Amino acid sequence: MTSPATSGKPYKRILLKLSGEALMGDDAFGINRATIVRMVEEIAEITRMGVQVAVVIGGGNIFRGVAGGSVGMDRATADYMGMLATVMNALALGDTMNKAGLTARVMSAIAIEQIVEPYVRPKALQYLEEGKVVIFAAGTGNPFFTTDTAAALRGAEIGAEVVLKATKVDGVYSADPAKDPNATRYATITFDEAISRNLGVMDAAAFALCRDQKLPIKVFSIFKHGALKRVVEGSDEGTLVTV
Repeated sequence: MTSPATSGKPYKRILLKLSGEALMGDDAFGINRATIVRMVEEIAEITRMGVQVAVVIGGGNIFRGVAGGSVGMDRATADYMGMLATVMNALALGDTMNKAGLTARVMSAIAIEQIVEPYVRPKALQYLEEGKVVIFAAGTGNPFFTTDTAAALRGAEIGAEVVLKATKVDGVYSADPAKDPNATRYATITFDEAISRNLGVMDAAAFALCRDQKLPIKVFSIFKHGALKRVVEGSDEGTLVTV
């Protein structure tokens, strides 16, 4: 499948998956102010290109700090705690975006209407068409599902052309590049190849949903300056997983 970006045109609508850990910067936990501001600047850059942006954010930077207390806890309860952590991150991200001149809307899969809007698909689509950045919080709203799965689900629901998975590594490699100096980065790879080689691009449920919906995944490093723009433009950045 030829993506808009690889055909020379920027993507029109993307789903950006950010991990909570990405917000920590060099800190042990929480949100590093300089890091979140830099990320927002990169998102603002692609919105000025006319790209419609939706974001799913994780909660590991907050929940990891309290995860020790969840040992022995009911799994569903622990997952709900993680969802609330994503809401906090989404609020911080939205506030930073608004201060940077973007218009952000946080929509939550669990009802906290005094704080954020509930997720309503037609409303999310309207916001995107209006040029607002939509931040999806609280995962899918259900325990036992990761924020990777939420990214795949929301990406499919809003008709995103690609799921951009922002990581610490600048793509998918044949082996762990931190351990194997001969590891090579794949520019493109198929879903079936990624499965057969056990490359662990996303968790199984998220990966299967993207594959079944023919929704490409682009894995790239959010820590490389300008990488998000280059990905959107179709440059040789990261790894494209497609059918």
